[in-house]
Formats: sequence, structure tokens, C-alpha cells
Amino acid sequence: MNYTMNLIGTKWKPLVLFHLLEGGLRSGILQKKIPGISNKMFTQTVRDLEKDGLISRKVYPVVPPKVEYTLSARGKSLEDILRRLDAWGLEDCKR
Repeated sequence: MNYTMNLIGTKWKPLVLFHLLEGGLRSGILQKKIPGISNKMFTQTVRDLEKDGLISRKVYPVVPPKVEYTLSARGKSLEDILRRLDAWGLEDCKR
């Protein structure tokens, strides 16, 4: 459990991973899907996830710069966990 929580146990990491389950997203769109995250925290979070091999970052050589994030194979392996956390939260908030 310690190992897993060190990888995805912050406030923002599971949310970033969850929003990437449906496919790649541009940086700005991904950040808008996570209300309350600051630019600094978003940048730090995606850098950490990329460093840990959970997401991939692709920079397109255009002006203005276009950056897209996708789940890596390692990140996709968390799908069941993330979906179950979402389902639990949806059910629990009905109480």
C-alpha cells in the first residue's frame, strides 16, 4: 500500500489519471477538468506522473506550443483501481 500511495496518493494525481482514462488530452483541457488545481500544482503533478512512468507527454512543434498527455501502459494498469474509487465515491455521496 505504501508503494502505491507514494505513486498516486496525492490530492491531484488520481484526478489527472482518471481524466486520462478516456484518451489523451491537451494540457489546458486536462487542467480545466480539475477544478481548484493551480498552474503550479498541475505542472508539478504531471511532471511527477511522467517521471514515474504513469503518463506520457507529447509536445507538438507548433506555435503556440501544443502539449498532450496520455496514460502510459503502466498508467492504464491503474484503470480498475481508479474506476472503483470513482464508483465508491458516487455511491457514498448518496448517503
